[in-house]
Amino acid sequence: MDRSSASRRQLQTQYLILYNLVCAILWLAVLGRVLLLVPLVGFQNVYGGVGNFVKWTQTLAVLEVVHSALGLVRSPLPTTVMQVSSRLGLVWPIVSAHPTHTTPSPFYSTMLLAWSITEVIRYSYFVLHLRGYVPEFATWLRYNTFYILYPVGILSEMVMVLKTIGPAGREWGTGAQWALLGALAAVVYSVYAYDRAAKEDDEGQTASEEARVSHVRVAVLVAGIQSSTQTWIQPSFSPQAAAVSMSVIAAT
Repeated sequence: MDRSSASRRQLQTQYLILYNLVCAILWLAVLGRVLLLVPLVGFQNVYGGVGNFVKWTQTLAVLEVVHSALGLVRSPLPTTVMQVSSRLGLVWPIVSAHPTHTTPSPFYSTMLLAWSITEVIRYSYFVLHLRGYVPEFATWLRYNTFYILYPVGILSEMVMVLKTIGPAGREWGTGAQWALLGALAAVVYSVYAYDRAAKEDDEGQTASEEARVSHVRVAVLVAGIQSSTQTWIQPSFSPQAAAVSMSVIAAT
């Protein structure tokens, strides 16, 4: 490797360290805000104190698509696009467009908690990895916390989508409802696919660990898809039928 290539590589590494450090700090701020707001103002008012901050913090992840496209990281571009777009779809056209139907639910707060804890761990791990030293506890957190965080995150995201199906049907018709069901499937798959992509960007992970992780996530995905389809797919998918079904979730 010549001097110019080494210098360019060093610059890329420094940039990625800075990017991941900024993201870790931003998501730590989200985590701190949610933990403070829930006991102070209750679940129903969390959005007012953190909603806009979350939207722009998550929007920053668009740079991860750029990183993949430019080859700065080894994450597959299609997988990265799908995961980032699904998160953006949740925070912008779903939650932001229907805040009165989604954000008062405790599941909005649990979604943010799952996201923020996951991202603080993930981005911090990448900073350490790029600097060349990853403590054992950081690796353990990176590859084991999903046992709790992934089911919580998937369930919370599904509830956010399901809560918008009735309002979307009344505003835009049944086509919007089916589009949201498609978004629901994308949300569930992207959580699985994104972490696989992140793992491919790490080094030194064994095949046995990859298989163990994948089996658990597939089980969660299948359970989520079965639950959502049994609840929402009906012979005549009308706004009235969706509204009746939504009564199950409305109490949360």
